[in-house]
Amino acid sequence: MAQFSMRSSLAASLLSATLLVSPAHAQENLELELKSASTFAGAFLAGGAALQNYDFDAAAFYYADALNYDPENVDLQRELMIALINTGKFDQAIPLAEKLKDQIEVERIARLVLGIQAIRDGRYTDAQPMLILKQANDIERLMTGIMSAWASQGSGNTDAALKTVDGLAGPDWFDIFKAYHGALIANAAGRDDDAMKRFEEAMNDATGGSASPLTYLRIAQVYAVKQASKGNIDGARATIERGLAIAPNNPPLLQLKDTIADNPKTISVATPIDGVGEVLLNLGSAINREGAETFATIYLELARVATPNEPQIFFELGDIAERLSLTEKAIALYAAVPENSALFRPASLQQGLALSMLKRNDEAISKLQALVKENPLDYAGYMALGGVLSTEKKYDEAIEVYQQALTNLDADDPRFWALHYRLGISYERTKQWPEAEKTFLHALELAPNQADVLNYLGYSWVDMNIKLDEGLEMIQKAVEMRPRDGYITDSLGWAYYRLGDFEKAVEALERATDLRSRDATINDHLGDAYWRVGRKLEAVYQWSQVLSMDGEDIDQKRVIEKINAAHQGDASKFVAESIDDSLAKDAEAATDNKNGASSATDGG
Repeated sequence: MAQFSMRSSLAASLLSATLLVSPAHAQENLELELKSASTFAGAFLAGGAALQNYDFDAAAFYYADALNYDPENVDLQRELMIALINTGKFDQAIPLAEKLKDQIEVERIARLVLGIQAIRDGRYTDAQPMLILKQANDIERLMTGIMSAWASQGSGNTDAALKTVDGLAGPDWFDIFKAYHGALIANAAGRDDDAMKRFEEAMNDATGGSASPLTYLRIAQVYAVKQASKGNIDGARATIERGLAIAPNNPPLLQLKDTIADNPKTISVATPIDGVGEVLLNLGSAINREGAETFATIYLELARVATPNEPQIFFELGDIAERLSLTEKAIALYAAVPENSALFRPASLQQGLALSMLKRNDEAISKLQALVKENPLDYAGYMALGGVLSTEKKYDEAIEVYQQALTNLDADDPRFWALHYRLGISYERTKQWPEAEKTFLHALELAPNQADVLNYLGYSWVDMNIKLDEGLEMIQKAVEMRPRDGYITDSLGWAYYRLGDFEKAVEALERATDLRSRDATINDHLGDAYWRVGRKLEAVYQWSQVLSMDGEDIDQKRVIEKINAAHQGDASKFVAESIDDSLAKDAEAATDNKNGASSATDGG
């Protein structure tokens, strides 16, 4: 499929370019004191340590320091150039790019830098040879080809520009980018009929839209405004709805939906440098996923050089920074989204969530409460505030937030199933099981195939020894839907365990630990299952591993008791039972009482 092919191209990029050391998970609190090293080795190692933590400012400082000892070192020049790009110091990267433009292993970045500089300066004929790579993968051929086309447009040769775009040969997922940028170039040249035809072609490319959803949504914005400018308001509204069909809560399209009849503003791609920024954003966002942060960041930072005021770039970079645990950086990037942007509110919500990640929960809650008050009809605000309160284990307050949301919104709108799910969790955590069960069931009425709800409700039933067949069936369905989810696979294994089928429990829990190797709860579950099937040495090993892992629901004292008892000959009394009868009785009694109350109320 198109999306798989595009990801395969990305993998080829990462394997062939070898531009960066593969960084470890970022540590926000690591602070490198920026003092010149006394040796080459010291500077080099300090630069590598900074890079491991995505501290590009420190990496740039130390790689520049190392170059003082070895000025012609190509590897250091390459790392310094990339660090400078990632810190927004594009102009300082240009001399390095000039030195590296003929180095095959790094030309793909060096020539992008020089091509962007030439187009930004209006030197369009200089740009085109710079954008010719000796070795290029599919993504790079598409990117440099479209940038070269924009350079032709800048030289006043629209025919050559469109010919370049149309002549780009590659996988099927090329088509949406070709159609979109062909439309933008035709539109910039005043060729309205050709532009409209190409916009429609891009909107009809569902396969390309699945490969790059953000690009598809941006096409919908530009095309809808173009239709409205020609008096076709109905067509514009239909285009907006086509975009919303794949992203119902997309802020720019929702804003456009409300303003389409009033000469709305949208993405402006009128000049060659605008086009360069757009294609870098398009492809940077398309590869913005786990494992590809390095390349996505480079493309997006270069996009910011071309179009420094584009809100979507700040938002995408903020998302990457969050994923890399660069939380302070994420907050700064979200704060850079301007107030007049449709992305301003979602960026503000993300700032609130990021503050919570930094344990600045009072600030986070205050900010999110203000955002909810400002717009009580915004579903996302309730979800963010409720999520932070739940993280703080303030489940009673979270219940109030979710109930307020369901009062102000349409409680039976399938789009809001997650509010019911979150409310159900909060009820369950506050031991209000009848309310929790009813809420989970309503969430499933609205969205029957939500794996998280199926898993939570199914496991709860099994764990409480009620509706066992139905509960196990729900968990099995959830696993079928998300077979790579370690937590859901753990639920299946633990359900088998609670039902006394220990062999199946071991099989499922081993898969779960393969998927989530460092999760304390899953490893503890597997240890118990090993013990029950007589694999006692493996059980002790699993429990020992648990002691070095994080897990808020793990009772480490009990784990130690199991290990000590195992060493003394028998840990059985410390290992979980197959069914907890006290939980079963409590749940059955609560359910019976609730059902009786309902019957009386209903006049039954």
